[in-house]
Amino acid sequence: MRQPNPRMTAASLAGAVDLSALRSSSPAAAPAGGEATPAPTTDSPYVIDVDEATFQNEILQRSLQTPVVIDFWAEWCQPCKQLSPVLEKLAVEAEGAWILAKIDIDANPRLAQAFRVQSIPFVMAIVNGQPVDAFAGVQPEATLRQWLAAVVKAAGGEVELPADPRLNDADDKLQAGDLDGAEAAYKAMLAETPNDPNATSGLAQIALMRRLEGVTDGREVLTKAEAAPTDIDAQTLAADVEFVSGLAEQAFARLVALVKRTFGDDRNRVRTHLLELFAIAPPDDPVVNKARRDLTNALF
Repeated sequence: MRQPNPRMTAASLAGAVDLSALRSSSPAAAPAGGEATPAPTTDSPYVIDVDEATFQNEILQRSLQTPVVIDFWAEWCQPCKQLSPVLEKLAVEAEGAWILAKIDIDANPRLAQAFRVQSIPFVMAIVNGQPVDAFAGVQPEATLRQWLAAVVKAAGGEVELPADPRLNDADDKLQAGDLDGAEAAYKAMLAETPNDPNATSGLAQIALMRRLEGVTDGREVLTKAEAAPTDIDAQTLAADVEFVSGLAEQAFARLVALVKRTFGDDRNRVRTHLLELFAIAPPDDPVVNKARRDLTNALF
């Protein structure tokens, strides 16, 4: 399947969309024999149909208060039928944090031309009467959630969008001790949204839990590690024990020191282990930030 077109930034949109001609224009006549735009699949007030007659009030004026996300679509567009229902669902969940405006390009060719729509589905965010971001093609739901959160933030909004239900499902499995189910769920998230930090953290937690299976005496693990400073297995397990015991700083220091003493595949193995522990810890933790700097110094 062809990948969606790259998302456009606000900088690339500057000057590319001229809305001035539409601000006070009279609506163009509907195409001969044209049908009315089908209603959205939801009757939510947060999902609206827009044409030239309502464009100024429903999009430009409304965007001065609330971000408006425009979904350009057409009845013949099969990918639109995949994307639009997801956008509608997210608009309902957001409860007014942003508004979804649907524009049928066949019924509103001047609007499509004004926004330079070259392919559909095409989605654009309008904030304070100006386009701020856009993308073309079908996107995964997780990617849409991140994009919409950025739009709300760009508008100065503080409304937090609903959590990703896939993440909730994976976390619930993890809390219930279903490691295999949680692992499959997190991997599915990563397949759809590569480098998702929550899924990466979840998989790292599962790996840590599996490494610690059968460990009944943490003190014994630490004693063995002290007696074998070059034993990678003993040292990494000791770091795991320290980490889950609330001694993350000691665990990180142990592994950084081990990085300095190893080379080649052994060094890479220790580095990967340390990065997994970083993924579990809060990203803004000063202990993590210091350990990252120490790791960089150890490697270079």
